[in-house]
Amino acid sequence: MPQRRYKAEEIIKILREADVLISQGMQTARAARQLGITDKTYYRWRKEYGGMRIDQAKRLKELEKENSRLKRLVADLSLDNQILKEVSRGNF
Repeated sequence: MPQRRYKAEEIIKILREADVLISQGMQTARAARQLGITDKTYYRWRKEYGGMRIDQAKRLKELEKENSRLKRLVADLSLDNQILKEVSRGNF
C-alpha cells in the first residue's frame, strides 16, 4: 500500500479532529483509526505539531527547508576550502 504524504495543514486538522474524538471519550487508538492513521502516527504528529497553528507549521517547514539548504552550502564551501588548502601546500 503506497504511503501518503500529508501536508502540515492536513496534519493539524487531523490532530484537532482526534482531540475532539478523544475528548468525547473515544480511545486514542480508535480515534486515530477512524481518521485513517495509526496511533503511532498520531503520537508522532502530536509530538511534532501539537499545539501549533497552521501558520506556525508552515513557517516551521520553511525554516527546516532553509536550514537544510544552508547546511549543504556550508558543506560545499568547507570542501572547497579544504581542497584549496591542500593545493596551496602542494599535496595534490
